[in-house]
Amino acid sequence: MSEAEPRASWRVIDIVVAAVVAVAFGAVFLVWNAVYAAADPVFAFLRPAQALLYGVWLLPGVLVGLIVRRPGAAFFGGLVSAAVSVLLGSPYGADALISGAIQGGGAELGFAIGLYRVWNLPFAMLSGALAGAGAAIHDLVVYYADTGTDFWVVYAAATIASGALVAGIGAWLLLRALVATGVLGDFAAGREQPEV
Repeated sequence: MSEAEPRASWRVIDIVVAAVVAVAFGAVFLVWNAVYAAADPVFAFLRPAQALLYGVWLLPGVLVGLIVRRPGAAFFGGLVSAAVSVLLGSPYGADALISGAIQGGGAELGFAIGLYRVWNLPFAMLSGALAGAGAAIHDLVVYYADTGTDFWVVYAAATIASGALVAGIGAWLLLRALVATGVLGDFAAGREQPEV
């Protein structure tokens, strides 16, 4: 799935839909923060493996990138969703903004590698994985600098895997569901035929 030429300029509808998706995920993050914390006992045997749940936080960057298909869209999705979560009382405080920018930047890099012309499942997964890599680097430096190499390796692998699977495949499936409803008819993604 590709477009002949990527367009850098954003239409008003691009901004509105990107903002709506990001705001919705910012609200979802409040619930997901609680779910993530409640899962602590499940991962007591291997604390860094809890990052397998990380992908939900990475979803908006990948999804907004897939919908809007403009340079900066994935970054916008990651940053705005984080800003909304901060405004709604994120337990991570203002650091969520930094994290959201890094995660959105990682997702953006995945689409940039495809020169903003390839919008298929493998690139969604790549974008999710790169968002996860950015998240892992941020978190290991900010929150887990005093842990050992074993922790870092497991945490990074789990975050990247969650990015590829939960954010990448999850965003792709959400996109397909939105396309099926017809709400994305004004977007290239909404005009494409789903893969068989």
